[in-house]
Amino acid sequence: MKLVSYKTEDKEHLGVYANGHIYNLNSCDKLIPDNMNAFLEGGEPLMERAKKVNQDILDKKLSPKEEVFYELLAPVPHPTSCRDGYAFRQHVAAARRNRKVDMIAEFDQYPIFYFTNHNAIQGPGEIECMPDHFQKLDFELEIAVVIGKKGRNIKAAQADEYIAGYTIMNDMSARTLQMEEMLLNLGPAKGKDFSTVIGPWLVTPDELEQYKVAAKDNHVGNNYNLKMTCKVNGIEVSSGNMADMDWTFAEIIERCAYGVDILPGDVIGSGTVGTGCFLELNGTGLLNDPNYKVQWLQPGDHVEMEITGLGALNNNITKVDTDFSILALKKS
Repeated sequence: MKLVSYKTEDKEHLGVYANGHIYNLNSCDKLIPDNMNAFLEGGEPLMERAKKVNQDILDKKLSPKEEVFYELLAPVPHPTSCRDGYAFRQHVAAARRNRKVDMIAEFDQYPIFYFTNHNAIQGPGEIECMPDHFQKLDFELEIAVVIGKKGRNIKAAQADEYIAGYTIMNDMSARTLQMEEMLLNLGPAKGKDFSTVIGPWLVTPDELEQYKVAAKDNHVGNNYNLKMTCKVNGIEVSSGNMADMDWTFAEIIERCAYGVDILPGDVIGSGTVGTGCFLELNGTGLLNDPNYKVQWLQPGDHVEMEITGLGALNNNITKVDTDFSILALKKS
């Protein structure tokens, strides 16, 4: 099942995407709330009701009115929190190699994550950026999961049961802001907090069963053979696969939930797939060719991310009409 959040006449709704159309779930079953947060809080009983509606539509047992005029939102427009992991060893190793530093041994010992701004979640469409964001503006090609039930101190062997669904994630990054703040040994904040994009819909785990593969050796949890690509202005710049995740979502959830509650509506990203951002691509290019022409996102660029089974996430990059700069406020 593909769950969507959308807006009509300035009101947010919860729907299902089936047969190429969006249908309002609440209009099909009044016990299903008309927003994603309340739906996820209802847990498995509401998920089963929604799956029945979805199947009845697919089987043509139910013919509800399809939505025609709508704005597609992030599938979870108001997450309870947003974390981002660091699951792909290929990306980490390439980034460190490009900086001429050794691969860090701790990567293979435990999965890490950081919190980002859950109030800056966006879906398909326009991404407005400030002038400082365009100082090395980058995409990051990722997969995210959304938590479907409350839990604490969850073992990795059971953690997949807490996943309500999967979606595409673009962890937008302003690299100049990010790099200057990380000189002070704190994680990314201003370099990441302006926009994290997810969508176009939330795909329930049962839809991905056909793509399931084994986790890497000495790892626990579900993994999937899902091709991941990113195009900028129609040109493919990134290609990877979810099967290359070293740390599974189950293992990341185990760490997230240690001594703290995870909640329905929490979003957790995988971290960047190998080749999944300009920072890595530029570094590798310059390492191999000093004359390599680096690339960053510019106003007017179109970014399309596509992942097998999860659809395509499309965004247009725009610039806010202002000259306000926090980079210019640095003290001498």
